[in-house]
Amino acid sequence: MILGNINHLRLVPYLPAKIKQSIEYIKDNVNINTPIGRYDIDGDKMFFMVSDSQTRHIYDAKPEYHEKYIDVQIVLEGQEGMAVSMLPPYTKMLDNKLAENDIAFVETPKEETMLILQQNDFIVFLPNEVHKPLCSVGNKIETVRKVVVKIALDYL
Repeated sequence: MILGNINHLRLVPYLPAKIKQSIEYIKDNVNINTPIGRYDIDGDKMFFMVSDSQTRHIYDAKPEYHEKYIDVQIVLEGQEGMAVSMLPPYTKMLDNKLAENDIAFVETPKEETMLILQQNDFIVFLPNEVHKPLCSVGNKIETVRKVVVKIALDYL
């Protein structure tokens, strides 16, 4: 997991080139007026989705992880709580869609930490890193406009 802000990439000089490239692409080409949808950067190797999503209470969210893709999540507008676990996805599998959609949902681990992402913040999740996106901050349900970049692991 890597945290940063798209306007201060110099603070994370260790970002792999393809991840940095994806963040710079979003910074230069996407804003709060970009229509919701999927956009290809390099086909299925690197693409992104723009969405407007409601946050939810942390207890209503299910932790997820991926195996084939790296997630780069960028908040364009709003405030998003992101619950994370530093442990492998060892809890009970609730919904395994890894084969068809590269996502699996697991039971909430006992060890969970809440991070708060502000406008222009990003977080990078590598495969098998458990995360619970779109959690409300201070129990306030709001709409968050965000980008999720998907980068195939074998594309790095």
